[in-house]
Amino acid sequence: MLKKHLLALATLTSVSVLPLAQAAEFQDNRWYVSPFGSFVRTGGDRNSSDGWGGGLGIGKIIDKHFNVELKGFHQEFNGGNGLWSLSGGTADVQYYFQRSTFSPYTVIGLGGMNSCVSADCGAGLIGEAGVGFSYELHDNLLLRSDVRYRYSNNLNAHVQPGTDEFHDMTVNVGFEIPFGPKPHSKAPAEPQMEPAHVVEPAPARVDDCSTQDADGDGVNNCNDQCPGTLAGSEVDAQGCPIRLELKGVQFRLDSAELTVPAKLVLDKVATDLMKYPQKNDIEVQGHTSSEASDAYNLKLSQRRSQAVVKYLKARGVTNRLYAKGYGESHPIADNTTEEGRSRNRRVELVWGSN
Repeated sequence: MLKKHLLALATLTSVSVLPLAQAAEFQDNRWYVSPFGSFVRTGGDRNSSDGWGGGLGIGKIIDKHFNVELKGFHQEFNGGNGLWSLSGGTADVQYYFQRSTFSPYTVIGLGGMNSCVSADCGAGLIGEAGVGFSYELHDNLLLRSDVRYRYSNNLNAHVQPGTDEFHDMTVNVGFEIPFGPKPHSKAPAEPQMEPAHVVEPAPARVDDCSTQDADGDGVNNCNDQCPGTLAGSEVDAQGCPIRLELKGVQFRLDSAELTVPAKLVLDKVATDLMKYPQKNDIEVQGHTSSEASDAYNLKLSQRRSQAVVKYLKARGVTNRLYAKGYGESHPIADNTTEEGRSRNRRVELVWGSN
């Protein structure tokens, strides 16, 4: 039961107390002494009443989370077979969740203890674990208290008939007295403000059409007589379209049937042509690679150009469109490579004069 209560207390403390953000670096690493008084809640295995005691610790602050401490104690209480007298010491490690006016911590300790009942004595090992807090009353005086579970083993000394293992709880209340002045943490330096510089307003920008190219065709707005040119078009000196290769327009193998991706490309081209204000006649040119005969390629290119014309008109293009197949007569790449043949299989739009 004692262990269950102590475990619940440790869990509650570890969950509810969270570290606070430290805006400044922790610098305290002083030594200290810690006198304390103790109340001992004895376990049922001792067959004894509760008792009292006291002790002294000597420790050092390591950093913002850890203290180490050597602690000695003496405690007494009455038992069924005489007066119990416990004297011992532990080496403790304390972990602080935060360092401020109120600082909660957990602690573990290992050490030894001499246990006497009347005239029977025996030395053994002890281990302690618990939770506690310190409260700063002054830079050199802190109130401190913790509650600990203690396990002790008398190593077959048989001080208590029937067992050498004991389970007790101690409540310690005392003070922590650091030596020397407390080093106060340095707050972050405030940023130095640079002298204000007067920024003269930039001269008002005057729109200059000679430096602007709204449709990105390479002809500035001053000279562009055909604004809004379709993206990717080859244009003349006045910015009017001459030729546009319909990249991505492909057909089924050995066929004039448009592929699905080709139709998506033509949908975009149709939309752009309907928005484009100039309605010049457009020749839709079909070209092939050189795998088949000249005559066959000429007919295939004608059928493919006609398929494109039909699709664009069905999508609402109002320009006069003419289908013209050129077969393999106008290659733009080497027909001896697959990459070159793929480039030669193409459809182009060629604008007539204004």
